[in-house]
Amino acid sequence: MTSFKDNPEAIIVREIENFVSESKDNRKSLDGIPYFDTPLVGFADAHDRLFLEFKEIIGEFHLTPMEVLKRSFPEHTATWDELSVISWILPISRPIRESNRQQTRSPSKAWSHTRTYGEEFNEQLRRHVVSFIQGQGFLAVAPVISPLFDFCQSNTVGFTSNWSERHVAYAAGLGTFSLSRGLITSKGVAMRCGSAVTNVKLNPTSRSYSDFQAYCLFYNSGTCGKCIERCPGGAITKEGHDKDLCFTYCQEIWQKSNAEILGCGLCQTGVPCEAGIPKNTK
Repeated sequence: MTSFKDNPEAIIVREIENFVSESKDNRKSLDGIPYFDTPLVGFADAHDRLFLEFKEIIGEFHLTPMEVLKRSFPEHTATWDELSVISWILPISRPIRESNRQQTRSPSKAWSHTRTYGEEFNEQLRRHVVSFIQGQGFLAVAPVISPLFDFCQSNTVGFTSNWSERHVAYAAGLGTFSLSRGLITSKGVAMRCGSAVTNVKLNPTSRSYSDFQAYCLFYNSGTCGKCIERCPGGAITKEGHDKDLCFTYCQEIWQKSNAEILGCGLCQTGVPCEAGIPKNTK
């Protein structure tokens, strides 16, 4: 049997896949329908230049993987040469995507539950990955559920956080950005994502792209723009995604609803990139 020391990448992928497939909390409240299908997992070198570029693109407040580990484990005195980032994509299952595809003003109940309870499951996965890595004798932290995580106002991208799961997934070779600013992966833009930072040395996943918008039909061929039509709040235009308008619309539909309607996600369904990389992309 392969040991963690011999092939940590394979062991980590298997651990994440098993957790997603076996956990009952991946189907809470939806009569047995899983929120998420088999995940995608990628790895990035924590010293990748991209993590410094994110400080320029998002804001100086955006943490690098090294900052995450140093601040989380200030008592650790060993060198920080071999650091890695684990990133995963949780593709939203087909029945849930189909239910949201039919909507035009607000999310379906199944999509809303996935946004709420599915993200709770994703937090469980974050904790599980951290616990598993620590159980192998290494350091690990999931930034989004750590005391370091915070929301900030950026001069360039507006309201954001100091650790972007989507940007980390981009660095780990898992996808590129869309006009709606979602991440288009090989299993589509309808997904949620997570990550953890560790001092396990992992082989980085190669990036099959050099353009951060490579998989988006609107950017690479001037076609599509379907997400503009799908956005009921007018937050997506040819200029991109307006976070403030998006947030305002989501607040409005939440206030008008008696259900647990959170988010929206209409721009992630009923579009060519919903469940994969659209054809005719670079």
